[in-house]
Amino acid sequence: MKAVIPVAGAGTKLRPHTYTQPKALIPLAGKTVLSFIVDPLVEAGINEFIFIVGYLGDKIQDYVQAKYPGLKTHFIRQTDRQGVGHAIRLAKSIVNNDEIFVVLGDTICEYNIKEVLKCKHSMLGVRKVDDPREFGVAEIDEDGFVQHIVEKPHFPKSNMALVGIYKIKESKQMFQCLEKNIKQEVRSHGEYSLSDALDCMIRTGEKFKSFKVENWFDCGRKETLLESNATLLKKFGSRIENEKKFENTVIIHPVSIGAGCSIKNSIIGPNVAIGDNTTIEFSIIKNSIIGAYSNLFDIVLDSSIIGSDTGLRGETRTLNIGDNTNIDLG
Repeated sequence: MKAVIPVAGAGTKLRPHTYTQPKALIPLAGKTVLSFIVDPLVEAGINEFIFIVGYLGDKIQDYVQAKYPGLKTHFIRQTDRQGVGHAIRLAKSIVNNDEIFVVLGDTICEYNIKEVLKCKHSMLGVRKVDDPREFGVAEIDEDGFVQHIVEKPHFPKSNMALVGIYKIKESKQMFQCLEKNIKQEVRSHGEYSLSDALDCMIRTGEKFKSFKVENWFDCGRKETLLESNATLLKKFGSRIENEKKFENTVIIHPVSIGAGCSIKNSIIGPNVAIGDNTTIEFSIIKNSIIGAYSNLFDIVLDSSIIGSDTGLRGETRTLNIGDNTNIDLG
């Protein structure tokens, strides 16, 4: 079993942060989006990973190799982004007909991965949504088997959305379907989708069983990223590196505070994640994500995302500020 994780997207909905940081490395509840994806797979016994990288791909490679030195990793660059199906196809020679476990690089879900891996069939993660028109949609029979998959249908016949988690036993057949779709210019919304290839597999006899994810954390936009940060902090609890005591500071849990932080005369929390080596003085921060190596002075923040290496001082605002920024609101 090999894990394939496409992380080549530019993350335009999370700019300005994704100008300098891949979406998969955006901090979240004391970790990164990518770590929330990789850690459960490693715990389940998968030790070979294929990352499809593109925009700022060197940062992802450096991060993975530093954080997971014991894994066997491959990095494939997708220079021409033409959809998830096109990205997965690039891994064909490394997959070499083995079973694969595909997780899209912005998909954080809670599910029983060991049960999924034990199932004798290929499997697709699904979740009921209110408006399925922006998702791949699975039509599922009463036994849980997928009968048909449509990518972003205008008139969906099901409200069961694909969440971006796929266990594929017959990777050879999948690659054949991808090759066929690309050769015949079969596109959905201008891209070669994985959904179309999986539907091709179903039509040629491959059985896919659906499994429902328990929770699905959206990391694609500022508002949903903050919501996911708060939910994950509540779920996993506070994490304060080195149990450091901060001078004249009130901590309202849950929070995640990285190593080497200096915090004085401030109120932090609830639902705040702060990166390593950040300095905060005379400030009030709640419901926010603060990057590493930043300096905040005399500021009140609520529902904000502040990038790494950022200097900020001034007054009350709701902000969305990228890396390497200096702002004086005084």
